[in-house]
Formats: sequence, structure tokens, C-alpha cells
Amino acid sequence: MPHVNRSGIPNKEDSDFIKLYMFEKERNRLKSEEIRILLRLEFVQDRLKEIQDYNDTKANQMHAPESTESNPMKSEWKTMSIDY
Repeated sequence: MPHVNRSGIPNKEDSDFIKLYMFEKERNRLKSEEIRILLRLEFVQDRLKEIQDYNDTKANQMHAPESTESNPMKSEWKTMSIDY
């Protein structure tokens, strides 16, 4: 049977060295990806904290008791009578 090809690897066993090499490459790629994701996550969490702090500050200002000194817009407006 000359048309039957035989594998050079007995019993179709895969090379453990090739598997180890590929797994090591994949592990290194995933580690670097994990580092990039963690850095990005840290940036996102910091930005979310800044936004939350700003919102808390503005909410406290809105709920604080009103006074003329705390609201400068009231003192700037003056009324005038208009004659027709």
C-alpha cells in the first residue's frame, strides 16, 4: 500500500515540547494583557471616584441652608421700574 502515509510521531502523540512552548507563549501574552487591564481599571476607578466626590460636594452645597453670602447671584440682581 504505497498510498498510505504514516506519521513520523508514533501513535500520533503530540510533542510535549511544542505544547509547553505554546502554553508558555500564551501564558506570557495573558499576563501582559492582565497588566494592561489592571492599569486601565485603576484609571477608570480613580476617575469614577473623582466624579463621585464632585457630585457629593455639589449635592451638599445644594442641600445646605441658603444664605445671601453663599449665593452671590441674589445680590447681583437688582430690580428697576420701567415707565411705559
